[in-house]
Amino acid sequence: MKKTIAMAALAIAVSFGSISCKKKISDADLQTQATTIVTSNPGASVEVKEGQAHLSGTFADQTSKDAMIAQLKAIKGIKGVHDMATIEAAPVAAAPVETTSALDPAVQKKVKDALKDFPSVKVEAVNGTLTLTGNVSALQARKIKESVDALKVGKYNNNLVVK
Repeated sequence: MKKTIAMAALAIAVSFGSISCKKKISDADLQTQATTIVTSNPGASVEVKEGQAHLSGTFADQTSKDAMIAQLKAIKGIKGVHDMATIEAAPVAAAPVETTSALDPAVQKKVKDALKDFPSVKVEAVNGTLTLTGNVSALQARKIKESVDALKVGKYNNNLVVK
């Protein structure tokens, strides 16, 4: 009988010993596995502390971020994933700005028509830029500037001589 009790006690001790010797995965091992997964997204990083994975960085879209979180949760030993990552903002395309070249013949004609009341003013293309030349009074110079600016021709040289 003593042998049976001794064998039972030994069996119980061995079973408790094998349960308590269950291998615990270290944070360093988890960090290595998690980093291997996260390297597929160069904008992201992960840090493992006490079995918790802390995901940070940027992702192109929510789908890729969710897939990364699922892969991290699948690592044996990871207790949870803390999501601190962001989604990249989609670049906003700037609306094309419509500009007309001051050298465009149609623009030159518009400017000439606007300045028809000022016969002393000449409109011409000089060195690739629309240029206004002539002698005018201060009042005329202001009216000419307002008229040309209203046409939105862009950059031009105002070489008017105010007398």
